[in-house]
Amino acid sequence: MKYRLLSLAVLIFTIEASAQQGDPKLTEVWQPKVPVVAPGKTNADPPADAKVLFDGRSLAMWQSGDGRDALWTLADGVMTVKPGSGNIRTREGFGDCQLHIEWRTPAVVKGEGQGRGNSGIFLMGRYEVQVLDSYNNTTYSNGQAASIYKQHVPLANASRPPGEWQAYDILFTAPRLYPDGRVKTPARITVIHNGVLVQNNVELWGSSQYIGIASYEKHGDLEPIVLQDHGDLVSFRNIWIRPL
Repeated sequence: MKYRLLSLAVLIFTIEASAQQGDPKLTEVWQPKVPVVAPGKTNADPPADAKVLFDGRSLAMWQSGDGRDALWTLADGVMTVKPGSGNIRTREGFGDCQLHIEWRTPAVVKGEGQGRGNSGIFLMGRYEVQVLDSYNNTTYSNGQAASIYKQHVPLANASRPPGEWQAYDILFTAPRLYPDGRVKTPARITVIHNGVLVQNNVELWGSSQYIGIASYEKHGDLEPIVLQDHGDLVSFRNIWIRPL
């Protein structure tokens, strides 16, 4: 056995030495082949394998919290919160994903702090990326635009002025839960706001909470994306997702 182990060690050493000094093909990987995905014509357009959740023509992919058709306003290729009508959610559930979404707060500024252009994007219906008019608007740092609400402060405030369109590109890794709801691995999220990295693969503490500390709860592997009615006329357009 000792001689076999010695021979194996010599063989491994020989292969490693050959790779470092000789044939570059020894470190080339050819399989599996990388799948081809045609990108959109611009960085905002959906790639070929994306599911379009809102293209400006219909709210068919969305519903109210009670399962009825979404009641938000649809006009000029844009959907806008109808205050008092409630949150809307996708009819389909998602887990790990790449999400692109564009949003706009009202051009006419009313209120301040959290009362100014407030909405939210909830991955799996519970992990919130904050939407807020944070242009020259002071509020708590873990509640401003692009924060993971009441959890992670964004690395930068990349907000455009009110009335201008903004974009989030979100990479989300869903939590892995045991059957009893205990956490095997927590959720993680990366957020790019208007081309600026603002959340860098941060670990989520649990479902977003307005009061108290975030904590995990048992839920399905696939859950809807929710857009929040916070009473402000926040608009959305060009929403697409790539399940990963």
